[in-house]
Amino acid sequence: MNKKLKYLLLACFVVLGNSCANNKDYLVTIQTKFGDMKVILFDKTPKHKNNFIKLAESGRYDSTVFHRVIKGFMVQGGDIDAKEKNSPSKETVPAEFVPEYYHKKGALAAARQSDQVNPEKASSWCQFYIVHGDKFSKEELTVDQNKFSAKFRQYCDLEKNAALREEILNLYNTGDMKAYQKKVFSLVPEIEAEFNVVLSKSYPAERLQDYSSIGGAPHLDDQYTVFGMVVDGLEVVDSIAVQPTSLGDKPVEDVVMKVTVEEVNKKKITKEYGYQYPEN
Repeated sequence: MNKKLKYLLLACFVVLGNSCANNKDYLVTIQTKFGDMKVILFDKTPKHKNNFIKLAESGRYDSTVFHRVIKGFMVQGGDIDAKEKNSPSKETVPAEFVPEYYHKKGALAAARQSDQVNPEKASSWCQFYIVHGDKFSKEELTVDQNKFSAKFRQYCDLEKNAALREEILNLYNTGDMKAYQKKVFSLVPEIEAEFNVVLSKSYPAERLQDYSSIGGAPHLDDQYTVFGMVVDGLEVVDSIAVQPTSLGDKPVEDVVMKVTVEEVNKKKITKEYGYQYPEN
């Protein structure tokens, strides 16, 4: 075989090998006493993806617990330092913020230390959380809350709005928060006209749709790295999120996890879990 033909065949083998590799992805299974969650990790956050796979394949996540649980917010776990009785590690994973990954319900994201000691927003080397979240009205998401709150108070304090003040207070006291919020946000055009201000803000359409339909934790967006999503087993997140907790939002009864990883054909993942891979 001449050299030219040999190199050509070798090149074809490499291309075919890469093509086969690209046809598969890692499917993560997080097992708990409430059932299993199936999770996909994103290619556009490679540092977090590789780190998570390494820890899962080594078995270091096994027997860790969901140690912080807040209904309507998130369930957090994976503290390997606590399991192995080590001092908290200073090891981190550099932040990987990707615009199309955000904190909708079921998003898998990395925990981290606060901005005061971590201005780079680097992620914990092991701890992660899964968003439980709450639903938000489109008005809540498309109004600048800080500006609105200040102007809303000023508007209600105007002498001419005494009756309005009483109406809003009555709605609040009845506990019907949907009616209360509907009334409050209906005042946005009036408040803008009264004070000659703009209270609305632009908001990505996809996020708007998800946060108003399935819910999430939008205040965390672009602050914490989202690197995966639950594609099956969201009811398990629901079950964990409502567990009774004690000091530090720790469940009274341990919610232990076992994490496994397997390579699965992408077409099979799409067929079984409905996850659509982005086109290359």
